[in-house]
Amino acid sequence: MKNISKIAILGGGGKTGNYLVNHLLNEGFQLKILLRNPEKFNIQNNNIEIIEGDALHFESIKILLKDCQAVLSTIGQRKDEPLVANQTTENVLKAMKEYGIDRYVLLAGLNIDTPFDKKSSKTLMATDWMKSNFPLIQEDRQKAYTLLEKSDVNWTQVRVPFIEFTDNSSEVVVNVEDCLGDKISAVDISKFVAREMIESKYKRQSPFISNL
Repeated sequence: MKNISKIAILGGGGKTGNYLVNHLLNEGFQLKILLRNPEKFNIQNNNIEIIEGDALHFESIKILLKDCQAVLSTIGQRKDEPLVANQTTENVLKAMKEYGIDRYVLLAGLNIDTPFDKKSSKTLMATDWMKSNFPLIQEDRQKAYTLLEKSDVNWTQVRVPFIEFTDNSSEVVVNVEDCLGDKISAVDISKFVAREMIESKYKRQSPFISNL
């Protein structure tokens, strides 16, 4: 894998994204962050380049990914807005191919299904709740996973339970078949994503992570 020094960030303006951005800056990376509303972003650092645009627009993604060696996404679905997961994934994969970028790590919920899952009754309950209450969002996210599977890039889709927005860090358990815990701290998500970006232990897999 190419050495990673500059990273394209999607979702950096969100709560989880803020934790990830701060962690990556502390690790010494240069960041390009796509924001629809840059004026609302309050992290200032010389290693940040802000790109104003929308992940649903391919040209914005193309500008974002230029000169980067990896793409990280914590982007989520906003209420009453166009579906974002499938279109964003399509745009990212297309731009990655154009630029020869190989590494893509993104967050997803427990509700994504893969052929390798052996979900417990608790995880299945959470999955079924999402399917029943937000069927369009669920379908959109599942389509995004299908795009990843069909691509030839080195992706890792990190599935997480309830996120606690805290700096408290504790032991993280990783499992490719089921989610073994009920929650995960945003700081532990950030550490795992940054490490996985480099190490690729879960290449083309969708591991669950949670705190014990």
